[in-house]
Amino acid sequence: MENGHVYDHYRGTLAPVLESKLDEFRLLGNDSISAEELWRYLVKKKWKKDKGEKLFHQIVQDILTVKMSDFISFATMETYKESPFSLDNEEEWKELLK
Repeated sequence: MENGHVYDHYRGTLAPVLESKLDEFRLLGNDSISAEELWRYLVKKKWKKDKGEKLFHQIVQDILTVKMSDFISFATMETYKESPFSLDNEEEWKELLK
């Protein structure tokens, strides 16, 4: 995502679709997901291997069919990857077990 994704130029146009999906998540009880986080999921997971060959309506469909469970699984794994906590360090184990 740092270098940009092939669908980034649609981001502004897709804002209402992203907001609609976030509204659905809110109705299901999760109001902590932001549009940026949802976009990050789409770019890093759903469209990871896309080369820009999808039509606009297919991109919209991808957004509208995101399942909250898939998003949460992705977010959880990303949190683990970014965590500075390592269980290899004995001092960290002692801190954890206090």
